[in-house]
Amino acid sequence: MLGACLKTAFRHPNPDLQFSWNCAQLGLLIFPLIPFIGAVGIVLAILGAWLTQYRTIIRRPLNWGFALLSVLLIITAGFAYDKTAAFLGLFNFLPFFLVFAGFSTLIQTPAQLRQMSWILVLSSLPVVILGFGQLFLDWSFKIRVLWFVVEWEIEPGGQPLGRMASIFMYANILAGYLMIVFILGIGLWVESYRRLRRQGGQGDKGTRGQGGQGEKFPLPIPSSPSSPYPLIPPFPHPPFLFLTVAVIANFVALILTDSRNAWVIAILACLAYALYQGWYILVAGVGGLAATVLTAAFAPSPVAQLFRKVVPAFFWARFNDQLYPNRPTALLRKTQWQFALSLTQQRPWTGWGLRNFTSLYEAQMHIWLGHPHNLFLMLFAETGFPATLLFCGLLVWIFIAGVQLLQKSKSLELKEAEDKLICFSYLLVFMAWVLFNTVDVSLFDFRFNTLSWLLLSAISGIVYRHNKYQGLQIK
Repeated sequence: MLGACLKTAFRHPNPDLQFSWNCAQLGLLIFPLIPFIGAVGIVLAILGAWLTQYRTIIRRPLNWGFALLSVLLIITAGFAYDKTAAFLGLFNFLPFFLVFAGFSTLIQTPAQLRQMSWILVLSSLPVVILGFGQLFLDWSFKIRVLWFVVEWEIEPGGQPLGRMASIFMYANILAGYLMIVFILGIGLWVESYRRLRRQGGQGDKGTRGQGGQGEKFPLPIPSSPSSPYPLIPPFPHPPFLFLTVAVIANFVALILTDSRNAWVIAILACLAYALYQGWYILVAGVGGLAATVLTAAFAPSPVAQLFRKVVPAFFWARFNDQLYPNRPTALLRKTQWQFALSLTQQRPWTGWGLRNFTSLYEAQMHIWLGHPHNLFLMLFAETGFPATLLFCGLLVWIFIAGVQLLQKSKSLELKEAEDKLICFSYLLVFMAWVLFNTVDVSLFDFRFNTLSWLLLSAISGIVYRHNKYQGLQIK
């Protein structure tokens, strides 16, 4: 059975795309650690998809939408305050629209989604290990081969100090990457757990009802899939144990990035999985834990002091900003968002141009800031209402189409619960990405931005594949 699953995962349903799929898998495996070499595999995969599926790509309405968005972005660059910066900023968008169009034809089955999840979880472990070494062993090194082909730089104690960044340039970027991997890892873990429950139930049926020790020490019969009470799998196997270690390691590393945004998203993702599985006791437990931390952070002083006896200051002080007091007003997100809104009001149609927020903010506040910590407010300020609303509309299109796919799962032959679960995992990643970008911007890190577009295109690819199979159209 395992051999058949592996064969399905590595084999592409379209033989013309097999080479591209092989390149994509190898590129994804290498990409988090060595972006340049990993990108070579991903680019070869995208080129192969474009060469063999060109007609399919240009017929898809969603790709027309991104083509129109490209035109609007180019137009806004022509009206920019600093045109050079704006035209350079196009490279954070236009190449990734091509990546989206090509990769969405490459990913066609839930088995491919599952394979991508495994690859990303596996490649995250070296990143996490380096992060632990950075914080607890004061690892510090800089490795460069041929200028940019291989480039690792680890600052001792984290970047900023005390926050894990591993081989990424900043802790928040690592947090965003780990957020994606953590959600996909939980999806694989739940899938493996459900498989173990079924196997345990089958094995248990042969032992119950017999005399002797089998009667005296019976194995627990797993509950039905709709049961709200999760049970410990009776016979753990290597994939389940590996996923357990990987999920825990990623979660601990996520905490050590000290990113409030990523913490909240991770908790919400756990709640979403628990609700999806019907594990209501776990929902209550996670909800109670979150409420305890928030009470310690924001409740009136007498109540908060009581809860702070059990909640470490590392958590509650980070949430209410007491962990880093007396920060300059210009570094507060509220200030940045207000400035972005004021820019939008001054130029609502064309914006000020991509990558222009930084220079305008520095001129006003006398402090350098790379972005306003909100992707959508940044786009409103830099590209205006038409382009930003079209961008948001395309994202909503992808998400709604993915939700419709789950709702029509029976007619679309997603018969296996595992296939529905893996699609649900990718929709969770989509929502997590949107939430992350409401208080940060993932656009400017090459690794994070690339992975984000690959995952979005994977959702689109599954939707188009099944709609084509059923003779349906995305509405």
